[in-house]
Amino acid sequence: MNVPNSLTILRILLIPVFVGFLIYERYDYSLGVLLVAGLTDGLDGTIARVANQRTRLGAYLDPLADKLLLTSGFVTISVLHLIPLWIAILVVSRDVILMTGTVVARLTESRVDLSPTLLGKGTTLFQLVYLILVVGLTSRHMDLQVIQPLLYFMVGLTVLSGFHYLYRGYVHVNASEA
Repeated sequence: MNVPNSLTILRILLIPVFVGFLIYERYDYSLGVLLVAGLTDGLDGTIARVANQRTRLGAYLDPLADKLLLTSGFVTISVLHLIPLWIAILVVSRDVILMTGTVVARLTESRVDLSPTLLGKGTTLFQLVYLILVVGLTSRHMDLQVIQPLLYFMVGLTVLSGFHYLYRGYVHVNASEA
């Protein structure tokens, strides 16, 4: 257990706190927890690279922590009617499809490149920014229409990166079979 993995585990442990504050409409606290979780996401990767503390556990835990945080956040804010349900369905569906593909690749021992792409990292970033802004604007009783352009951009990135990962997996599987 090293510092980056500890930060990732902390991020996972903050998820029920974040969701709890959302459910009880303590948006300021929820925003604070979300910002701390986002900070740990940036710190764990930076520390792992700089201190050469990359681990196999961290390679699995970090993206899992991101998926859990974003999925629980989008589902919760949609249940609270802060965003339309279709947004949560889109974000969750993409992640479920990608995780299913990853599991199938592992089970079939396919040689698929599972490393995150720049597009995938950008999608995660914009999903996190959108989530932060929704919670932040809600805590200030501001109209969420002001971030509508960001919503459409984030939705576009989510769809594009989902298809990109699927295409990349398809290409790798077909290349390894040939």
